[in-house]
Amino acid sequence: MTVSTPLSGVNQAFKGILLILCATFLFSSHDALSKYLSGFYPIIMVVWARYVVHTLLMAGIFLPRSGLRVLRTKRPLWQVARALCLLGTSLFFTTALLYIPLAEATAVNFLAPVLVTALSVPLLGERVTRGQWIAVIFGFIGVLIIVHPGGDLFTPAVLLPFCSALFFCFYQLLTRKLSEIDSPTTSNFFAGLCNTLVMSALVPFFWQVPSLVHGSMMLALGACGMTAHLMLTQAFRFAAPALLAPFGYCQIVFAGLLGWLLFNHTPTLTTVFGIVLICLSGLAAAWQQRRG
Repeated sequence: MTVSTPLSGVNQAFKGILLILCATFLFSSHDALSKYLSGFYPIIMVVWARYVVHTLLMAGIFLPRSGLRVLRTKRPLWQVARALCLLGTSLFFTTALLYIPLAEATAVNFLAPVLVTALSVPLLGERVTRGQWIAVIFGFIGVLIIVHPGGDLFTPAVLLPFCSALFFCFYQLLTRKLSEIDSPTTSNFFAGLCNTLVMSALVPFFWQVPSLVHGSMMLALGACGMTAHLMLTQAFRFAAPALLAPFGYCQIVFAGLLGWLLFNHTPTLTTVFGIVLICLSGLAAAWQQRRG
C-alpha cells in the first residue's frame, strides 16, 4: 500500500504549478505568433493553420490509441456549439491583435471567467453570491480603466477582445455541462476537427502561399496551442483548480513580456492598474465560488 506524505503532496502541487506556467507561456507564444502572422496573411488563414495542425497532432496521438471512439459523443449538437464558440474566440481575438497590444487584448479576454459568473445564473440556474457580483462589477471597471476615454485604446477595436471574451464565456459554460457527459479528450478532439472542417471550407478564398519561415511559424502555432491544452489538462491531475487559478493569470504577464520583446510595446501605469483589477476580480469570483 502506498502511503501519502506531505512531501509527496507538495511535489504533486509543484508539478501542477509548473505545468500551468508552461501552458500559459505557450498560450502567450501562440498569441504572439498569431499577431505576427496576421500582419502578413489573412486572419482566416492564420486561424485555419492553428486548427489544422492542432487536429493533425491530436489525431496522431489519440487515434492509434482509441480509434474513432474518441469522437463518440452523447451531445453532438452541444459539441458543435462549443466548437463554434471556440472558433469565434479565435477569430475575434486574432483580429483584435491587429489593432490592440498583446497584453491589453489578453487582459480584456480574461474577462471571460467574470462573465461566466454573471451568466451562470440565467443559463445554468446557479446561485451567485453578493461577493461574486462585486467581483463581476470590478472586472468591468478594470476593462473601463484600460479603455478609458481619451486613451489610445478608446476605439471600436476594443469590442473585438470583448466579443472574444463573450464567446469564450459560452465555451466555458458548455465545457462545464459537457464535462458531465463526455471525456475531455472527446470534447477537445471534436472541437479541433469541427473547426478544421469549417476553416478548410473558407481558407481557399483567402489562400496565400506562405514562405518557408512563415510556414514553420504556422506549424509552431498549432503545436503551441495543442501542447498548451494538454499541459493544462495534466496540470489539473496534479493540483486542485483553486490552487492553480492564480497562476493562470501569468498568461497576462507573459503576454506583456512578449509584447515588449517582440513588438516594443510597454503598457502604461493606468493599463497595468486595470489589468491587475481584472485579475483580482477573476480570482475573487473563483474563490467565492469555491467557498460556496
